[in-house]
Amino acid sequence: MAPAARDFSSRHEPLPSQRPDNTAFTQQRLPAWQPLLSASIILPLFFLAGLSFIGIGIGLYYSSNTITESEGPVFMYYELTNYYQNHYRYMISRDDKQLSGFLNNLKNPVNECAPYRVDSKQTPIAPCGAIANSMFNDSFTLHYYNRSGTYEEVPLTGKGIAWWTDYNIKFRNPTDGTQNLSKIFEGTAKPINWETPVYNLSNFSYNTGFLNEDFIVWMRTAALPTFRKLYRRIETGNFTNGLPAGEYQLRITYNYPVISFGGRKKIVFSTVSWMGGKNPFLGIVYLVFGCLCTFFAIVMLIVFIKYQGRSDDDDI
Repeated sequence: MAPAARDFSSRHEPLPSQRPDNTAFTQQRLPAWQPLLSASIILPLFFLAGLSFIGIGIGLYYSSNTITESEGPVFMYYELTNYYQNHYRYMISRDDKQLSGFLNNLKNPVNECAPYRVDSKQTPIAPCGAIANSMFNDSFTLHYYNRSGTYEEVPLTGKGIAWWTDYNIKFRNPTDGTQNLSKIFEGTAKPINWETPVYNLSNFSYNTGFLNEDFIVWMRTAALPTFRKLYRRIETGNFTNGLPAGEYQLRITYNYPVISFGGRKKIVFSTVSWMGGKNPFLGIVYLVFGCLCTFFAIVMLIVFIKYQGRSDDDDI
């Protein structure tokens, strides 16, 4: 005699329905608007965009050309060429938490800093990474031949050269309740290419450790292989209103080699405008884009006038 079939239907809950709710949103019944792009809309839009970009481009280009790279108030930049700070492996070779003052990351840097994470004795490096290790370290002094027949050193200030957000938000010195940075950085090693630990970068309390503004400026990587970084400002002493005409000496302490990557170094003295330092590139981009918009608008206008009123039946 065959065993009786067992009924399992009463032991299981019914499966939930996979059907979406019957709403306007889930059933895609919401009202939609689709613009009808006609010549009366497209042509004025292209002309307006073209003329607007040309106007902005002329303003930016003129503003850039009014900047004189020698008179005051003067900003002093160093420039490097053929230096690819935008390389991916180079850009990620840093520890932002370490630079923000996290004590745990001070002694335990992230793996992205390798091979500049620890030194040969396995001591953690602070600051770690390729960017910090390759920090620009040439130094410059400027001297003016004054009326008394002697060379007077032009006062250069390094305070205020970093971005406000970097100096006040992104970068922080680690703290353990004391103000002794040398004690806080005990158990760490300086970057391999550095001559001094990070806490000795400056004699001023506001400009040392991770808050050293030369270091902060270097850590903001550049997008292009030729770039300038702000080195000093000249706005004190007898040079508040700029550099007077005359004879100058620029004395350079050469520490940073560039021959290995085929680069060059420059020193640039420049004023600034409302748009920053001298850089005609942005104005040229606006002018080119505006001219292209205007050109295509003229072409479309000619085509529209030529074929206006012509129907498809005319081609049969």
